[in-house]
Amino acid sequence: MSIGKIFIISAPSGAGKSSLINALLKTKLIYDTKVSISHTTRTIRPGENNGQHYYFISKEEFFYMIKKKQFLEYAKVFNNYYGTSKLNVYKVLSEGMDIFLDIDWQGAKQIKDKIPDSKSIFLLPPSKSELYNRLLFRSQDSNNIIKKRMSKSVLEMNHYVEYDYLIINDNFNSSIINLRNIICAERLSTNRQKIKYKLLINELLNN
Repeated sequence: MSIGKIFIISAPSGAGKSSLINALLKTKLIYDTKVSISHTTRTIRPGENNGQHYYFISKEEFFYMIKKKQFLEYAKVFNNYYGTSKLNVYKVLSEGMDIFLDIDWQGAKQIKDKIPDSKSIFLLPPSKSELYNRLLFRSQDSNNIIKKRMSKSVLEMNHYVEYDYLIINDNFNSSIINLRNIICAERLSTNRQKIKYKLLINELLNN
């Protein structure tokens, strides 16, 4: 069986990465793909469900998981911790499925160091004003937090050069197509195809 691939997707808050991933999966254009659910110490927001959006745990539980080396990556963002479970990711990959990691540049670097063949995608907004409007529209943060996120976004966006692919999310439908094309192209790579079609290729090349 072919082993799945990790697709890292990063973007500043409000750029639309979570919406883009969820919309892509709902279109049924990409099969055998799951989204990794991160662990976090932040407070659950209205409309969120534990185990669906995040695994909401205490700082004590999070530090215990760090001590036991249960995270593939983790980072501190706005005084909260976020981490990706090693066990959960490897389980999905072993089943031959691809997995999306919705993480920031800090986590992306950790994953790339450990799993070099993972692919990374950075999402940029069409403008700063649009990014601000999206943060304001989702009504999840106070004005003070939004200002902090906007200030941090510039630092985050500087890391786009460390990624394999770049998508400007100016048109949502076009961005879905672009993301789908990246996934499809990676699935057609020679290294992946030769594993998937090993028997066929051996038969074709056998004299």
